[in-house]
Amino acid sequence: MIITATDTPAPLAVSLATRGDAGVFVRHRGPITCVTGVPGTRRAVSSGYDGAVGMVDLDAGGMTLLGYHDHLVNRIAVNDSGTLAASAGSDYSIYIWDLRRGVCANVLIGHADDVEDFAFAGATLGVSASRDRRVLVWDLATGAIVRALDGHERDVLSVVCHDGRVYTSGDDMTLRMWDLETGRMLRMWGPFEHETDSCAVDPIRGRVILGCDDGVLRVLDIASGAPAATIPAHACGIKRVAASPATGALLSAAYDQRVLIWNADTFEQEVELERHPATWERSFNWSPDGRSILAGTFEGTVIEWDAASGRRLREIGDGRGNACLNEVSSNARGDIVTVSDDGVVRLGRLTPGEARWTAETAPAAGRVLMNAVTMDDAHDLVIAGAHDHTLHIWTHAGHALRDEVCVPLGQGPINAVRVSRHPGSAAEAFVACYSGAVVRVTREGAVRGIIPAHDGAVKALRLHPTLPIGVSCAADGTLHSWSFEGERLHRYLGHTAIVDDVDIDPSGRLIASAGRDFTLKLHDVHSGHLVDLRPLGHKSPKAVCFFDEQTVVVTNYWGMVFRYDVRTGELIRRQIAHNGLSCAARCGAFVAATSYDGAVYLVRPDDLSVVSVLRAMQQRLHPPTWAPASEAS
Repeated sequence: MIITATDTPAPLAVSLATRGDAGVFVRHRGPITCVTGVPGTRRAVSSGYDGAVGMVDLDAGGMTLLGYHDHLVNRIAVNDSGTLAASAGSDYSIYIWDLRRGVCANVLIGHADDVEDFAFAGATLGVSASRDRRVLVWDLATGAIVRALDGHERDVLSVVCHDGRVYTSGDDMTLRMWDLETGRMLRMWGPFEHETDSCAVDPIRGRVILGCDDGVLRVLDIASGAPAATIPAHACGIKRVAASPATGALLSAAYDQRVLIWNADTFEQEVELERHPATWERSFNWSPDGRSILAGTFEGTVIEWDAASGRRLREIGDGRGNACLNEVSSNARGDIVTVSDDGVVRLGRLTPGEARWTAETAPAAGRVLMNAVTMDDAHDLVIAGAHDHTLHIWTHAGHALRDEVCVPLGQGPINAVRVSRHPGSAAEAFVACYSGAVVRVTREGAVRGIIPAHDGAVKALRLHPTLPIGVSCAADGTLHSWSFEGERLHRYLGHTAIVDDVDIDPSGRLIASAGRDFTLKLHDVHSGHLVDLRPLGHKSPKAVCFFDEQTVVVTNYWGMVFRYDVRTGELIRRQIAHNGLSCAARCGAFVAATSYDGAVYLVRPDDLSVVSVLRAMQQRLHPPTWAPASEAS
């Protein structure tokens, strides 16, 4: 049984309204996922995690709002004539924008999960790639699906069209070439040993370029299928590749914080773009004339680089950052600490009668996106993990963070951190990294060991309440437990898609995990047996938290929170936010849930009502078109 709450959020306490530019769109209030130039102009279109699609004037420096999706936007494409743009959204739709009039001309509906990419295929057709594992060909005039290109076994993340061919890649570690007219698959490269997040075509030389999660750039001849080059380009996963429309020069952007340009004939590195600490690697594109590079940042700004020199030419937007909250840690008294896209660590108080921020801290080296944080009262610590592979350890003294220790781990972006609390043990942090490793770090910043926990990015980890073991989940769908010394204990029956979060119940008996296969799973910690499996609908879950031994709280990317009763199997849900709920944590008699919309919600675990809200940012200038769910099923 699923019971659905129908009332809209009604917080009792709100603090810290947004600062400046209220009611006026001058920047994205979330990370920018893509910036694409409009041919024949000095304009570009942008897409972001705030659900917005913007128009950017690269010379004057202004940004205006075209409109909103009902959820975050993953990519935006522009046709060759510069008259249409297409935005691919996590609301499972593609919006077609008339750039001459500045309006939405059509909405393409047919996918069953996030649409990750879109490519125009001539004047009348477009092709989309989705996490529902399908590639769809669309009639742009009617909005009808012309055909489906079926064959990928996992999420499809990238699509390129050229000369009657469609090229797609994704999480099944393959690159595929299709005939646009018939939908027949003409060739498959791979599977490779790592995920293939991005592909591009060099039409000048008849080559397809593949960016892989092992940091390797693979160049393949389209006619023969043979490798033209294998370039060990990066030390970490490549998130974006693109070929210059003018010369075919190759661009690669990766999680090692480097953006490189390669000669298309010799495959030698020619340029490295000047670094910016908030650059999002997935957002890069060449300008239509090939003279510059465009990208977005986690702070909601647009950057342009000179392609020949790599020098940063301009940044559009105020650069104040966006408090899209990524994780919260809390205690029984209602003290909380959050991290966010703006790289600020916020301390606060959140109870039914009190909602206020008490302090803000940024690392001494400067603000960088942070995804991970933990507050440990037993050792007076706050520890945060950053996108630049760096761990930050502070002493927590009252309402202040002091004596920062900075530890560059070099294992990719940090997704989670937890501190061992076993009686008599020293304070040690266990850090979940994009490389697949869990790194063991002392309070003083010394690395005590590296546990090879997974083959894919470690998304989350938890430590057992009494035993020296941990459990972690990964982007490859796996769920493992391991000893503190690095011995693999169990490989649990994981998920068929990315596992976003995991938790252990307070007794240490059960593991709960939530994955992008839309399920909640419960396992016995020690035997490894699957105890329970619960479908959660068709909207991807994000965070999971045991409130007590019998109550599991789950959040999703659509602002919903669920409560699952382990004994009865009862599941209730409630819409509380207007963007994804990134984290859930026990907070006294309540659950604290952070959202990408810039707020922390204090939620009653029995009925999921919101009793207090602490806000760091107002994300949307007006509410999205979707409303809280009202149907029971």
